[in-house]
Amino acid sequence: MKTYESTDVRNVALVGHGNSGKTSLAAAMLYTAGATNRLTRVDEGNTITDYDDEEIARKITISTALAAVEWNRKKLNLFDTPGFSLFTYDTKIAMGAADSALILVDGVAGVEVVTEKVWEYAEGFNLPRAFFVNKLDRERADFQRTVDNIVENFGRHAIPVQLPIGAERDFHGIVDLIEMKAYSYTPEGDGKGKEIPIPDAVKEQAEKAHGALIEMIAEGKDELMERYFEQGTLPPEDILAGLHEAVKADRIFPILCGASLLNIGADLAMNFMLMFCPNPTEHPAIRAMVGDHEEFKAITDKDHVTAYVFKTVADPFAGRLSFFKVCTGVLKNDANLICMRSKSQERLSHLSVPFGKQLIPVNELHAGDIGVVAKLKDVLTGDTLCEKGDSVEYPRVEIPEPSIAYAIAAKSRNDEDRMGNAVARILEEDPGLRFYRDPQTNEFLLAGMGGQHVEIIVSRLKRRYNVEVELRAPKIPYRETIRGFADVHGRHKKQTGGHGQFGDCKIKMEPLERGKGFEFVNSIFGGAIPKQFIPAVEKGILEAAAKGYLAGYPVVDFKVTLYDGSYHEVDSSEMAFKIAGRKAFKLAMEQAKPALLEPIMKVEVQAPVEFAGDLMSDLNGRRGRITGMDTKGATQIIRAQVPMAEMLTYQNDLTSITQGRASYTMEFSHYDFVPQMQAEKIIAAYKAAAAGEAEEEE
Repeated sequence: MKTYESTDVRNVALVGHGNSGKTSLAAAMLYTAGATNRLTRVDEGNTITDYDDEEIARKITISTALAAVEWNRKKLNLFDTPGFSLFTYDTKIAMGAADSALILVDGVAGVEVVTEKVWEYAEGFNLPRAFFVNKLDRERADFQRTVDNIVENFGRHAIPVQLPIGAERDFHGIVDLIEMKAYSYTPEGDGKGKEIPIPDAVKEQAEKAHGALIEMIAEGKDELMERYFEQGTLPPEDILAGLHEAVKADRIFPILCGASLLNIGADLAMNFMLMFCPNPTEHPAIRAMVGDHEEFKAITDKDHVTAYVFKTVADPFAGRLSFFKVCTGVLKNDANLICMRSKSQERLSHLSVPFGKQLIPVNELHAGDIGVVAKLKDVLTGDTLCEKGDSVEYPRVEIPEPSIAYAIAAKSRNDEDRMGNAVARILEEDPGLRFYRDPQTNEFLLAGMGGQHVEIIVSRLKRRYNVEVELRAPKIPYRETIRGFADVHGRHKKQTGGHGQFGDCKIKMEPLERGKGFEFVNSIFGGAIPKQFIPAVEKGILEAAAKGYLAGYPVVDFKVTLYDGSYHEVDSSEMAFKIAGRKAFKLAMEQAKPALLEPIMKVEVQAPVEFAGDLMSDLNGRRGRITGMDTKGATQIIRAQVPMAEMLTYQNDLTSITQGRASYTMEFSHYDFVPQMQAEKIIAAYKAAAAGEAEEEE
């Protein structure tokens, strides 16, 4: 592939709800542009941008894939992004490297949950947006209904620039409202529309829509408005320049149409991107830390080289692949750059541009272009690369923390030896994962955005690295605490010939506010216990508290006051007082009304309004407490606090209730008391497990 100037590059993210046809539209564009020799299909598992084994098997996009395509002597970098709510964190990361977004909307389903989510992401990155109403060949597809739905959700500045010719099975052409031309297509043909006269059936509608579009273009600029009032229209050159400016300034959000599976409209969509989507140099300056202060850096060739790494892929054969956007300067093959995070020097040899899983070599990349390079030593997603002596760092894209964790264990010793390295490789490419050991349960936990996310990672471990693991629901990190007051005497005395053991202490125990942990107060006066033995009492109490009293969970949020005791000049020792502290703790727990605490999660669910009643009923059935509700367009946002123990199966249940049209986020909120009935079950299970272990030891 040849080298392109910054002004000849377009970085466009194809975004939208799952099954809106993003991958199919990318496939249609690649075929129409001659980059592939056939129209590939998701159902056949042969698309360029869905190439991962899991994506082919599940027929969904799991992580963003890129494909560079040449069209009309310019270059389009297409970002094919995930549309299912579990994986939209990856969409958000990719949008941080794009310069505009084409939002796909299903012509049957209309605006859905993720449609609104990606709109918000685009607003956050200040990306110009356009809509592509897809699947107009489907039964019950309705372009006007979908346009009304878009306008209802995103405002009157979303306006058609194309109209369909025909509907459902008869959909076969498109009217371009910008130039007032019509095009007819051969279904599943080469994708290049044949110009025809505007059919009488849509002529009146097209003229009316053309007038509305020109009026909208004129609205934004005084000189255009004056010309519009004088002439009643605008000349073609003003329409083109005015629309480009309006799209760039987020004053107009054009609505295109097509049917990607039939390859209708892909050519017009690419023409639109080249004419009206901004090139990288028109993107607003990027905020960056330069040295110790913040600056805004324009995307330009006339600066030192800086690059932002927005994606990492752990390829089993090529090693680690780093996808980056050249933010400033001209990056040449074999350049040496510094990674700002690790301070390592990296040689970028064999520069390439991505075409799905294929890498096409290039000699240099100009500012704003997208590239990929293999085998950088210490570079991860979110890192900034710059020239030696410079200090430039671009902000990382913030993504939500994983919402659910599973205990993960290797199936065999052989798998155990390889698991750590395989998981580490996958963590490099998936920022939405966390892998850690729970200090309380000693389990290894793999946390992701949902159950399906974690299941995909397990499948990928087996397919890619031949490592088999099994998942279990994680142990809930319960805690124990006290509700009452206790005043006890802990004494340890043992005589076995020679030096004995003697430790004696009196303590008071009382509850603390939730989250305060543990407090130890020394109120010994007059040397009842020598100073050197007082820390041993505290240590004994802490050791006993860590093992729990009711069900083996750590005891928290309590205060101990050591106020009296006695010692023996010969037989007292640190060990004796530590044991005395343990005994005192156990006696105090008997009196202080021990209770179990459970983690409560802050949950936010986004779903179509019609599911609100069922979702609230389900959350109430999980012992949840609804804390707030908002309506945004056709989306209902429900906020609740729900015990973690009740959320382990929530993803599957949510998918079932809403037919996969809802998403949720979850994060830790606080600990609260476990209801008596549940507490009794937890304690009984702990005692049964402990009794079983004791029998095995015998």
